[in-house]
Amino acid sequence: MSALSIVILNWNGIEHLRRFLGSVVEHTPAEADIVVADNGSTDGSVEWVERHHPRVKVLRLDRNYGFAEGYNRALRQIDSRYYILLNSDVEVTAGWTQPLVEMLDSSDDIAAVAPKLLSWQQRDKFEYAGASGGFIDALGYPFCRGRILSLTETDCGQYDSPREVFWATGAAMACRADVFHSLGGFDADFFAHMEEIDLCWRMQLAGYRIMVEPRSAVYHLGGGTLPASPRKLYLNHRNNLAMIYKCASIPQRIICAVVRPLCDGAEAAIYLLSGRVREAWAVMRAWGRFLAWHRRLAAKRRAVVRRKKPCGIYRGSIVLRYIFAGKRFDNIV
Repeated sequence: MSALSIVILNWNGIEHLRRFLGSVVEHTPAEADIVVADNGSTDGSVEWVERHHPRVKVLRLDRNYGFAEGYNRALRQIDSRYYILLNSDVEVTAGWTQPLVEMLDSSDDIAAVAPKLLSWQQRDKFEYAGASGGFIDALGYPFCRGRILSLTETDCGQYDSPREVFWATGAAMACRADVFHSLGGFDADFFAHMEEIDLCWRMQLAGYRIMVEPRSAVYHLGGGTLPASPRKLYLNHRNNLAMIYKCASIPQRIICAVVRPLCDGAEAAIYLLSGRVREAWAVMRAWGRFLAWHRRLAAKRRAVVRRKKPCGIYRGSIVLRYIFAGKRFDNIV
């Protein structure tokens, strides 16, 4: 068993590997394993890695299983105490693994840790996918220290304190291998998007904590592995609804059952009125799939281990907070 494995899931991402894998090899300690788990790529990614980075181990999957099940299948074949799940479009920095490992070492009840996630393109700004630690509001909408809705703040060191959070970004998440596997890993039905928030929610319910450690900083291209599209919108809406049904408390589920159809219906109407018919259909189709999953989700909900209440749920609406009370994270949770 190795102490640490950095695992990069790849699907036809040769351009990202050419741009970013070198930084991972350069700044990862020699004793840690680096693994590229390939989801059936056809663009020469595997051959390029084997030719240019002999230190990197390649694990081949027979087809594209998506982000969630791709990682599940890959990690079952990697014997390590800790994993760092890293997107292929992330540039790491010197010493990036040490603070994450130290945080996991500090307490057995810490299941996952996120670094500070900065924008590769605007390097002084936080990156949307995780910023400096993730949270969620009463309606299930995620936000971060440094990112509210689509607004990202400039990093001036204002969120450089380590703290407990609700979710760690899947773009760069360190976690305990035994906890990951004991909870069944990512929900394979999600395919991609929200799977890390769902897992972190289940980790917390099972009695563990999720942390952010900003002493570790990485730069994320963002949208590189799945650019903005109606497909991405569909996955985000469908998986968010499924996650709420599986993991939320009864009061939160009731609130979401009443309010979310109104919110998502209004969103679909706005898309439709602005001529974005495919986006409107994506939101409506997400609701259709969620409702079709009802029995499957009910079984998954019964299987969730519930030992404690999670940290980092904002009891109000982050959308209303954004509109009426300012656009920064300060003092929200």
